[in-house]
Amino acid sequence: MLDLPAGTGPDGQPAERTPDRRRSVAAKVRSERERLTSTSGSRHAFDHELLRSYALNRASAAPAVATLAVLIAAATTLWTPLAVAGAWLAGALAGQTLVYAAARRFLRHGEEDADARRWSGRFATAEALNALAWGVIAFALAGQHEASSVMALFVMLVGVAIAAMLTASAPAAVVAATLPIAGMVSGAYAFEDGPGAKAVVAMTVAAEIYFLLLSRKLYRNTLEALEFRAEKDALIGELEQAKANSDEARRRAEEANLAKSRFLATMSHELRTPLNAILGFSEVMKAEVFGAHAVPTYKEYAGDIHQSGQHLLELINEILDLSRIEAGRYEMHEESVRLAHVVEDCHHLLKLRAKNRGVVIRELYQHGLPPLWADERALRQITLNLLSNAIKFTPPGGVVTLKVGWTASGGQYLSVSDTGPGIPENEIPTVLASFGQGTLAIKTAEQGAGLGLPIVKGLVDLHGGGFALNSTLREGTEVIVTLPASRVMDALPPLRRTEAEAERRASPPEARRAG
Repeated sequence: MLDLPAGTGPDGQPAERTPDRRRSVAAKVRSERERLTSTSGSRHAFDHELLRSYALNRASAAPAVATLAVLIAAATTLWTPLAVAGAWLAGALAGQTLVYAAARRFLRHGEEDADARRWSGRFATAEALNALAWGVIAFALAGQHEASSVMALFVMLVGVAIAAMLTASAPAAVVAATLPIAGMVSGAYAFEDGPGAKAVVAMTVAAEIYFLLLSRKLYRNTLEALEFRAEKDALIGELEQAKANSDEARRRAEEANLAKSRFLATMSHELRTPLNAILGFSEVMKAEVFGAHAVPTYKEYAGDIHQSGQHLLELINEILDLSRIEAGRYEMHEESVRLAHVVEDCHHLLKLRAKNRGVVIRELYQHGLPPLWADERALRQITLNLLSNAIKFTPPGGVVTLKVGWTASGGQYLSVSDTGPGIPENEIPTVLASFGQGTLAIKTAEQGAGLGLPIVKGLVDLHGGGFALNSTLREGTEVIVTLPASRVMDALPPLRRTEAEAERRASPPEARRAG
């Protein structure tokens, strides 16, 4: 056996490209097989459509061609006897009727008969007979007055042009419909003397070649149009199938989301009930309410149990908050809140933790900031999550800076920056995703489930604000939360009161009670 390089398919191509190459080869083989089994050299599926286009053209143009034949017969009476012109008209109409009958029969029964080769032969035969009947007028005009050669040339040009245009989608019918006319006109004038006759022969040959090339071009254009239409139909079918698959996937995702919500709602109660007992009893044991432990280690164990229980409770609360935010079920309790006061309270709550880690927290607040119309609990959670993350990843001796101020658009912002190791640029999408943690958090084994920043981003989105995370390796990280100007209380328009309400408020209390 041959030893193929790693990642190489049996055909020597890269493994990831082998399926695409196989599909491409299969499509080419199928296309060539259809072309070889086609009567026209095109794709077999289009043979019937091309013949149908020919039949429609011939059937719709029959009245106009018959009218033109009558006019030509009337004009030829200037050089030929009336009986000759009438005989030619009868033959031309008979040939046209034959072609029309074949076209109508195909349109009525062609859908049931899939033998395109046989129908192509029928059409070519009918066109040849019609062309012979049309071109026979050249022999009646030959040898007449000099102007009759012009009439013969006109009859040839009209006949060949009409036949080439109407039969362009059936190549065999094109030759059968034009070559007899050109041959009969050329034969009628080939043995006559004079420049007029030679000009008719030359013009006839040139016109035949020109209209054959033109019909070939029209045939290719028609075939390309059919191919484009088939590709469009196939694409529409694929899009409909993809839409059906997407709808099914969305339905399953909605069912899974509903099942997740039910699971979380059930498990939150099932987990919190025993967890509250664990926290309560471990706190009693840690505080030695009923007496000192015989072994001091038990007190340490009780403290560890209480601390672990608190961490688990925080994790459960974070998961529930994130699931409510993602499901759009987070209830907003909006009220007048001052952002600087919320940030300052959170600073006091985490000041001891920062001091134990040797981290300094600095505050830079702009004075005179008006209150915001926001959810105070959400703002506290945003600040606590950002500040706790900054303290957690800032080394001893580092600095965490809190900034609160105006934005350029008239809103307010909160900035939390640290002097930690920073986050690599390629890991920023990871830390913003649910349960995502950077390499630093994994290496240092810091406690957390990777839900802090996703929750912050979700709460900011609920307020219509903006979230930005900027980080540079070995320099630090800054998170900026902005709240729109529409939530600033000074920016809110006053409530409009009607004139009746204004008069009612201006009236004495007795009058209002009487009213």
